[in-house]
Amino acid sequence: MKKKLKILYLCTGNSCRSQMAEGWTRHLKNDQIEAFSAGIETHGLNPHMVKVMAEVGVDVTGQKSENIRDFADTALDVVVTVCGHAHETCPIFPTNCQVVHSGFPDPPKMAKELADKGASEEEQLTCYRQVRDEIRAYVESLPESLNL
Repeated sequence: MKKKLKILYLCTGNSCRSQMAEGWTRHLKNDQIEAFSAGIETHGLNPHMVKVMAEVGVDVTGQKSENIRDFADTALDVVVTVCGHAHETCPIFPTNCQVVHSGFPDPPKMAKELADKGASEEEQLTCYRQVRDEIRAYVESLPESLNL
């Protein structure tokens, strides 16, 4: 049996994009990849993220918001930073761990901008759905797109 690739998705607060990536990876690639997610900080699970993932049959309610320090002793193969701040502040990992940046827009920020313009909650959820679908496409390309 081939060893599963260990991937950690890293974001600022581990509440939305990295959680989506972990959920999609567990849902689509569980036979090839062992997925984790963490943040530079921990903000808890974003309820809108949980809702839009459930819409497509991916239950992320068992996941929790974790801090990158929680993975100090975990042998990872790849760290994927999914936001600019995490990429810029990404800690140093052992040389046998590849760090890859694949940034995605920030749904809470996009939704807030829409809310400030009077958008309904349903209209705001479109931001989450857009990023959810972009992350799914990225995960579907794994692990081949990593060029390991």
